[in-house]
Amino acid sequence: MITILLGAPGVGKGTQAALAAESHGYTHMSTGELLRQEVAESTELGKSADTYMSRGDLVPDDIMVKMVAGRISSFPNEKVLLLDGFPRTIAQAAALEEACTSGAIGLSLYFTAPEAVLTDRLLSRGRQDDTLEVITHRLGVYAKTTEPLVKYYSDQGLLREINSDRAVDDIQADVLATVSGALNQSNIA
Repeated sequence: MITILLGAPGVGKGTQAALAAESHGYTHMSTGELLRQEVAESTELGKSADTYMSRGDLVPDDIMVKMVAGRISSFPNEKVLLLDGFPRTIAQAAALEEACTSGAIGLSLYFTAPEAVLTDRLLSRGRQDDTLEVITHRLGVYAKTTEPLVKYYSDQGLLREINSDRAVDDIQADVLATVSGALNQSNIA
């Protein structure tokens, strides 16, 4: 079962996915990490992506879809893939559904936190691209392009909201319970 992780930069999607993967054997795929790896290795994809990423803009759909679809198209339904950072647009969501087997996307977790909390978290990470100007731009880009996915997955009955302005362990308990419930429901269907 593919679980889509939605939420603004700094909301804790990656932290929660890594914890769940470690404790329950789920697969965590972070498209941000995949992109940073491509940039570090100076691949063609990495060079193209870096132009957008360094400005805080989203990498274009065609590059993202090509990178992700090939990696998940044969993912087994009985396993859990936590997909972090993709899709980020409605077009990417449609392309993802096309690349997957029917029913492979079983859940979308929407992590929420106040913008001031997100900004503080991002500034404290110490990444070179996490300046206040870039962070403000990234949060604006997120609100404009990615937030429509909340309605998209809600309309499909797949969206569950997770308040991520709490202790990491409390958030993780909610994540695991929600994923487990969706997995049990998909195994019954």
